[in-house]
Amino acid sequence: MKTTRIKSTLTLLALASALAACAPVMVGSVVGTAMVASDRRTSGAQLEDEGIEVRAGSAIRENFGTNANVSVTSFNRQVLITGEVPNAAARAQVESLISKLPNVRSVVNELAIGQASTAGQRATDALTTTRVKAAMVDSNDIFANTFKVVTERDTVYLMGRVTQREAARATEIARKVSSVKRVVRVFEIITEEELKALLPKPPKQEPTIPQPVLSGTGQPVTTQVPATTSPVR
Repeated sequence: MKTTRIKSTLTLLALASALAACAPVMVGSVVGTAMVASDRRTSGAQLEDEGIEVRAGSAIRENFGTNANVSVTSFNRQVLITGEVPNAAARAQVESLISKLPNVRSVVNELAIGQASTAGQRATDALTTTRVKAAMVDSNDIFANTFKVVTERDTVYLMGRVTQREAARATEIARKVSSVKRVVRVFEIITEEELKALLPKPPKQEPTIPQPVLSGTGQPVTTQVPATTSPVR
């Protein structure tokens, strides 16, 4: 009996670990439409961001091969570079390569100099990203899908087109996640008025016309309400 219980527990733990590892993929697949709908970039900017990331990845592979561990994240043409490179010269070269790509507006270079992070560290970072996103969803006072979250060596980078109020709240939420050591904000700040213009307009409601209440004979029923009087002030 004890052996069966131990096997069942191990199976459940393995399943939980697998689900946690797949969580980012599952979220992207299930609510992809919702994320596009709440994305505050134009459709053109979204396509350009995808192109920047693809071209940056190709340029880094061509110039560094496996000698550098570099991640590139573009949001509204603002590019965040994270990961590790062997020396300061390589760090500067990566930034130069990316800054020259088409449509790049600015570059935030957060590359560390040193050995590439281990597989265990990357798994921890992926889990931290999932936890931060989940905490944003649970907060119910910000649009979680508006934010892009990147984690590197326990440092969380937050990206998005947000107001000062949203930026402060998202930072507060991320800092409370136990595995987060530092939060770096890479936001494009917009005003509350700009946010209102970006939000979808609520659908217009057609006025409802009251229908007469019919009696058992099919005749309208009139209800008399006793008049009330109030003193004139």
